[in-house]
Amino acid sequence: MRYHGTRRVMRTIIGVMFVMQLVRLCASAADTVQAVKDAADTTPVAAAARIASAPLTAVDVRAIESDEEMTQRIDQWIDDALAANQLTPAPQATDAEFLRRLSLDLTGVIPTVAEVREFLADSRPDKRRMWIDRMLESPRHATHLATTWRRMILPADFDLQQLQEAEGLHRWLREQFAHNLRYDRLVAEFLSSTGNEESGPAVFYRTLGADPAKLASATSRIFLGMQIQCAQCHDHPFDSWKQRDFWGYAAFFAQLQTPSETMMTAYQVRDATSGEVRLPESDEVVPPRYPGGESPGPYARGTRRRQLAIWMASGDNPYLARAAVNRVWSELFGRGLVNPVDDLGASHTPSHPELFQELADYFALHNFDLQRLYRILANTAAYQRASFRGDADAQHAEYLAAMPIKRLTADQLYDSLQRTLIVSSRETENGVARRRFVAKMESTAPDRTDYDLGIQQALELMNGMTLARATSGEATGITAALTSPLWSPEQKVEILFLATLSRLPNAEEATTFCQYLSDAGDAMTTTDEQRVCGDMLWALLNSAEYQFNH
Repeated sequence: MRYHGTRRVMRTIIGVMFVMQLVRLCASAADTVQAVKDAADTTPVAAAARIASAPLTAVDVRAIESDEEMTQRIDQWIDDALAANQLTPAPQATDAEFLRRLSLDLTGVIPTVAEVREFLADSRPDKRRMWIDRMLESPRHATHLATTWRRMILPADFDLQQLQEAEGLHRWLREQFAHNLRYDRLVAEFLSSTGNEESGPAVFYRTLGADPAKLASATSRIFLGMQIQCAQCHDHPFDSWKQRDFWGYAAFFAQLQTPSETMMTAYQVRDATSGEVRLPESDEVVPPRYPGGESPGPYARGTRRRQLAIWMASGDNPYLARAAVNRVWSELFGRGLVNPVDDLGASHTPSHPELFQELADYFALHNFDLQRLYRILANTAAYQRASFRGDADAQHAEYLAAMPIKRLTADQLYDSLQRTLIVSSRETENGVARRRFVAKMESTAPDRTDYDLGIQQALELMNGMTLARATSGEATGITAALTSPLWSPEQKVEILFLATLSRLPNAEEATTFCQYLSDAGDAMTTTDEQRVCGDMLWALLNSAEYQFNH
């Protein structure tokens, strides 16, 4: 049989195929800019409208009458910046590109074959808006946000043995996101929570040892977008934070009461009535103090953490809305309006200052509604632009001339593989298997547009056992389904592309893959046919197009 020799050829050339795809994704800046300009020339009416429009000016967000108007203002702020920097925006992404991007960003997984077929066949002019709403309302959206925030909240070296406690936090987060609890209240409840680890946030306090300094550093970074830990030992060298500011904020966590690790009892978080912090190398007690503000005062009610939670959700907190908007923006666009995403200090200037402040104010005005924020951003023309097909210069990425290419997170890759391979839900939800996969594949780098890290991830997957087992030809999952005599070679190739790249194959791809099936021989056994389909699947899964969000 010719099959075995063909299989070796397929496995050998995949490395070359992968590199060629990366070259296409990371071409020269000059080629990218020219391609974008050429595409833009095909839409002169749109280009003329952009040029003719007057530059936007900042307004009181209370004057913005609808989410649609906010979406339009975001696009105009971006277009004004592009025009000021003489950059031409890319054309709109194709329907297949848009659906795959939207599904990964809002639900954390590529779309199903049925969803791709349904969306491509949908002829409604507003179908993109309709599908944005559909994905925001799906249970997977809450699950995806819970996964994203759990990774953000728990340290990267989180102990695998505490997996059950981490799942308690995941369930708590998923419930809050499923009910679209306003974000300021979610943060307030997280900071003032009590109880055991199974109830949710308690595992956060345990992983940091209930240490006031560590809790101050983590919560300010996660919820306020501030890196104040540099002020722990001395005044911040690049910002206005003083050492007293750091310890004043840490004092809100000084009265946490948790059981000793040596005690044979369930871990509980509660608040005591005493407990102070002192300046390092000093006996001076530092009273609680809000970041950049004042102390709670003698008439403040509740525990110290409760006082902090009340301030977090109040209009006196200028940081919460900006930090949340920057994080959500980073999730959708690959980098924040301020980068790094968790450092909004004076040393980092927003790429679009007026847009950033206006969107943060609008988010706060409209009840810190996260679903509303995602909907506004996903409906922008900027989000729906075609992605870069090259390594354009920093200006193009910063000003969003096109959608930046993002490497998949380890969780997105894991869930997408399970969906593509048609793995049972029990295996997909196996926390230990997921944890081990993520530990191998996840990067701690905040910038998901770092292609080198994506290459490392791809090579690990290419040479690992995960795909080797899944595409070995065993009668399971998608390879078993493709051996059905009901499918023609063309239909099998079409299903493979829809299940992996979320699009139909082009003419050249269809011819190449059908020829590979033909070359394998007509006298194949069922097992051989499964292996042939497994090889084609392996090639697609190891492609740059599969492993990047574009």
